[in-house]
Amino acid sequence: MPYAKLAGLGLPDRFRVATQHDQRGALERAFRRTIGGPENPQNWNFRMGNYRRRILNRDSDQWQTEDPELARLIEAYERELRTRGLIDFDDMPLLAVRALRQHPWLQRAVLAKYPILAVDEYQDLGRALHRMVMGLCFRTGIRLFAVGDVDQSIYGFTGAYPELLQRLSERDDVDTVRLRFNYRCGSRIVVASEYVLGEERGYRAPEGADEGTIFFHPRHGSYEQQAEYLFSTVLPRALERMPGLAHGKVAVLYPAAWIGDAVADAAQNHGFATVRTDGNALYPRSSRLMRWLELCAIWCCDGWQSGKPRFSKLVGEGRRIFSDALASDDQRLSFKRDLLAFLWARRSAAINLYSWLEDIRSDLLAALFARSRALDEESATLVGFVERTAVGGDAAEMNLGLFSGRGEGIDRINLSTLHSAKGREFTIVVLFGMDDGRIPRNGATPGEVREARRLFYVGFTRAERDLHIMFTAARPSPFVAEVRERIEHDQNDS
Repeated sequence: MPYAKLAGLGLPDRFRVATQHDQRGALERAFRRTIGGPENPQNWNFRMGNYRRRILNRDSDQWQTEDPELARLIEAYERELRTRGLIDFDDMPLLAVRALRQHPWLQRAVLAKYPILAVDEYQDLGRALHRMVMGLCFRTGIRLFAVGDVDQSIYGFTGAYPELLQRLSERDDVDTVRLRFNYRCGSRIVVASEYVLGEERGYRAPEGADEGTIFFHPRHGSYEQQAEYLFSTVLPRALERMPGLAHGKVAVLYPAAWIGDAVADAAQNHGFATVRTDGNALYPRSSRLMRWLELCAIWCCDGWQSGKPRFSKLVGEGRRIFSDALASDDQRLSFKRDLLAFLWARRSAAINLYSWLEDIRSDLLAALFARSRALDEESATLVGFVERTAVGGDAAEMNLGLFSGRGEGIDRINLSTLHSAKGREFTIVVLFGMDDGRIPRNGATPGEVREARRLFYVGFTRAERDLHIMFTAARPSPFVAEVRERIEHDQNDS
């Protein structure tokens, strides 16, 4: 934003970030202008994103000739966004790389302000961000500190290439430090994790770590029937072995959100409260705004007495979310006062959630949304959730305590897709639906099979002590079969 005008990016002074609704509309209009026909324009969205992220130079012959029809559609789509003063998330790195490549003065300006660049989760970078790092750090002179793990690259569908991190680590002018200790998992799980990868990495658990246990549960029947067995038998027995373990330390992970529906229904049937972090959750767990509202709700329930969370944390996180709407000291101070006044007047877990959300939206958030350029999608997420809590919605009975986790269901089992579980850890992990055709999917390319193996590895290494792998007996995932065979071989040798 500070350099957009000087760099000649063709953006209006008050450009905003497009919501998903904005993007769908722009694609539909662009499709009608360039291709036409009865096909659903949204069917082109995935291909369009891959093409944009893969071919960065719009002046190259490759951009124009590899898929001319797709190139025309993308250019028309971007024009539709620009005429409405919008950019999307793919535009952000693409426009930045273009500006840096065309303007050496911009590279020097960034170097002057940021002499060191730290990059976490480097394996998730796409080509545009990687090229930005290469230009800034190996030509401009910014020092680089990068952390990543090629074995945890699971976002190929968004343009991530683990090979980029591998190439970086092999450069002569890069010092590479390989981390060997796994401080999360029991020693048996650490050993078996290399079986999952099919390659030796030299990972080990620190001395004194728990051994951990791996259980295999081949089952017959539908996912609904398997989920019933999970909550009637597998999970109760696991909890018996660990008396006093909080249910929040348990996770059930699965390949796709629709499988989670069967798991959630079975959990409810057996009296287990759950919290979902997949595409069928009440709201996306990736939403910073919704997570902040949860913290505010916790403060209203009992956090104001216990200091968990501290009010200063609510203020700090809120200011980060609404940073471009709180530009002055007066605005930041007013935000702090208004937030305290709102929360202090609503310190009760019994408050109807719909009323609480409507009040905070109208009293506090509406003005901030109006001044912000990057939060239209967050605002839409909130609107959608408020509708579900209104009379007639599927969450109409929720109160503030339930929303915050401080009421009934405070101690809830985590239900998540494998992708959404990345970066998290649990004492007991159940990998559910580990079937051939699910992981990897049917018809997967060799590259997709490699990524599916990494995804299985990510789920496998979320477990600290107990790992349960459930699969349909007649069609286990080849990854499950490999690990099971290696473990049984080790046991026979010993």
